[in-house]
Amino acid sequence: MSGKDGLERTSPESQGIGSAALSRLLDYFAEHDLEIHSLMVLRRGRVVAEGWWYPYSADRPHSLYSLSKSFTSTAIGFAVQEGLLTVEDLVCDFFPDKLPEKVSPNLAKMRVKHLLSMSTGHEEDPTGRVMSTDDWVKAFLSLDVEQEPGTLFVYNTAGTYMLSAILHKLTGESLIDYLTPRLFEPLGIVGATWEKCPQGISTGGFGLSIKTSDIAKFGQFYLQRGVWNGKQLLNAEWIDEATKKQIYSGPNEAIEWTQGYGYQFWRCRHGAYRGDGAFGQFCVVIPEHEVVVAITAGTNDMQGVLNGLWDILLPALSPAALPENEAEHERLQARLAELALPILPGQKREGAQEFAGRYTFDSKEAGPKTASFEFGDEGCRITMEFAEGTAIIPCGYGRYEQGTYPDFPGVTPSLACACWRNENTLEILMRLVETPHAYTTICTFAPGEVELKTTVNCSFGPREFPSTVGRLEKR
Repeated sequence: MSGKDGLERTSPESQGIGSAALSRLLDYFAEHDLEIHSLMVLRRGRVVAEGWWYPYSADRPHSLYSLSKSFTSTAIGFAVQEGLLTVEDLVCDFFPDKLPEKVSPNLAKMRVKHLLSMSTGHEEDPTGRVMSTDDWVKAFLSLDVEQEPGTLFVYNTAGTYMLSAILHKLTGESLIDYLTPRLFEPLGIVGATWEKCPQGISTGGFGLSIKTSDIAKFGQFYLQRGVWNGKQLLNAEWIDEATKKQIYSGPNEAIEWTQGYGYQFWRCRHGAYRGDGAFGQFCVVIPEHEVVVAITAGTNDMQGVLNGLWDILLPALSPAALPENEAEHERLQARLAELALPILPGQKREGAQEFAGRYTFDSKEAGPKTASFEFGDEGCRITMEFAEGTAIIPCGYGRYEQGTYPDFPGVTPSLACACWRNENTLEILMRLVETPHAYTTICTFAPGEVELKTTVNCSFGPREFPSTVGRLEKR
């Protein structure tokens, strides 16, 4: 049976995986407090399990963060196949008008393959310095290159951007426009979006948003070494080069990040490889067992997610089909259909309208500049003005309502619920359902003011924001 995404569905047992093992994987995610948003497991090209934790859903795209890098690498692979460039080409040759007055010997030696393998020679990740400017290419080329390219692995999202900039220079196309006829259309990937830099070039190292089934098809495309529907779209030699160890990537506290790095793909234990993005966006390929796993999530414990695959899924893989187990399969299907993230209870408060109004916050503090509260019988509505834009957040009591939240480069959908914890404390849970992120805000009201305390489920920095107090404007 095929789904709308073109992937065939079948029972896990028919592909040598017990349904009970997949149920144990769901248990593992819950027991380890891993906030998973979606999961698809494929074996031999067939979907054996799939689920979305409500309010996330199959039809919504999800931001990939650095999993975007693997798609940028793929675009370079197509360009190499078409003779537009080689991995041995010098980076400086593409941008003669952006070079510093004096090109250092190490910068002069930097090649496309060094961008691909995160071995540009920079001793520290230059991404922040590059992306704080209006011209990312010029900024990248102006940096000191302390080591000889190819000798040192340093994670470098700006380097991936340079791959996008090279492709843009050669073709005049964005990554999406270039990949659409070569990859997206053949695989049935529609509705992809990709953020752009101030110069209008795709960011490359992050910013791609697609659906979970698209991630799964991308992994299957790599498992099949560039073949789709019997046609060789991308040559197998590129797939092999991109996914093999090109450079040592350790040391790291998390073992999965010490297995080596390819061309924008990480090597894994157990002969596997993956593309991954911050907070648990995964495309894991296990060639020996013909398995692809696509995951989106909102967690800081990415190693924990992978441990579940190795400890539970991997030992359950049989080379031959297993006897069908209808009872276990039905239990698994029921669980997958009922997956949901926690929602706030629907506790209401009589007379909440007394706290309605527009509150103004100290303009010197981070966070909202103003917040307006409106209250009804079944929920509330908060409108917040930030420096980046306006958040419109309807909240249901015990149910989600959809709003919008400012997110570069525009707005992103939010689903929010609310609950009164006591007579003067309102809790708001807002999930940005096309991203990994969810925000919980405790609003404590007092005469003429409100204090906001906000936490986020996953973050590059602290997960708790400084509290801020707003004053009620006179009516």
